[in-house]
Amino acid sequence: MATDPVAARLRKWQRKVRRKLRTAGVDYFRGGAADWPVLGALALLVPVLVMLNVWAPAWAPPTALVLPILAAALLLRPGSLVVLYALAAVGLSAESVIHTGERVASENPDAYTYGVTPGAALVVGAAGVAGLLLAQFRSRVGVPWWGGSTMLFDLRERLRVQSRVPELPAGWHADMALRPAGGQSFSGDFVVASRTGSAQRVLEVVLADVSGKGMDAGSRALLLSGAFGGLLGSLPAHEFLPAANGYLLRQSWEEGFATAVHLVLDLDTGEYELLSAGHLPGMQRLSGAGRWEVKETTEGPLLGIYDGAKFEGVRGRLNRGDVLMLCTDGMVEAPGRDLSEGMDRLMGEADRLVPGAGPASRHGAAARLIETVAKDINDDRAVLLLWRD
Repeated sequence: MATDPVAARLRKWQRKVRRKLRTAGVDYFRGGAADWPVLGALALLVPVLVMLNVWAPAWAPPTALVLPILAAALLLRPGSLVVLYALAAVGLSAESVIHTGERVASENPDAYTYGVTPGAALVVGAAGVAGLLLAQFRSRVGVPWWGGSTMLFDLRERLRVQSRVPELPAGWHADMALRPAGGQSFSGDFVVASRTGSAQRVLEVVLADVSGKGMDAGSRALLLSGAFGGLLGSLPAHEFLPAANGYLLRQSWEEGFATAVHLVLDLDTGEYELLSAGHLPGMQRLSGAGRWEVKETTEGPLLGIYDGAKFEGVRGRLNRGDVLMLCTDGMVEAPGRDLSEGMDRLMGEADRLVPGAGPASRHGAAARLIETVAKDINDDRAVLLLWRD
């Protein structure tokens, strides 16, 4: 059956147009394409709003010009934004002239209520100034507004993914919870974990607390979690914290210190070692004795303070039914309270909430501890629980 050449050319043309539109759309939303199509569309919207204001002023007030101005602040570059602002100013002036003429020509000028008031002009002008500042900020950052939001979302999700403990063999369980300060999305607390050693029968976990809060701490935590994740398992256990310390020193951050605790756990025997860099000690619940024991270490210096720091460890063993708890200082610090008091309170609540220490379900115990012990504390909080059936 012969193919209609006209139909074939039409389909080819449609595919070509569709491909170009798709490419232009992707380039625009990546911030690498010209913004003149958007400028043209918003420029056409300005006279439409002016005409609506003239014909139906009750439904389209002069402040309706704020709509294209706000859209332009999010979508256009600063240079294009100025062009649109000039069109909006011309439109606002045209509305003022037209309504002034109608008021003068009306039989009762005092009853004519439509027009451009000083307040409306100030609202439109203020929106323009705010939009220009926003556009200049986006230009300095180098990403469009949706790209910036995506980057923040990716940052938060990457931290969350990197804080997951790998799947453990039968009989071993882990529960992790992290809450940023002030209900924010970014935290300076993070966890990196990996199965290492022969046949991956060793679990290495690092719980770290970066100085600061919010976005600044979150960005440093992302950088450090990636670096720590690369170091974990590639070095002998006693060389990890010195290597992490050297990495922080090379960053030359103004506020660049961090605390960390490094757990090395043999999943066959339950024997472990905790190495601390200015971090809180671990806490172990001994199922046989029915009590908690603080695993005090020779507290090493903070990471990122000075070179050549030494870090000593403390050894222990997790028997069946035992629970090991690691946390950051946000879980135990409070104004007017010593750390020892906070740790006693945390262990007391853990007796009731943690698996193996009371009638509670296994999963979600870490989150319940945060909600019970440190819900209203304005600091990053993290808890890691490991237990053995």
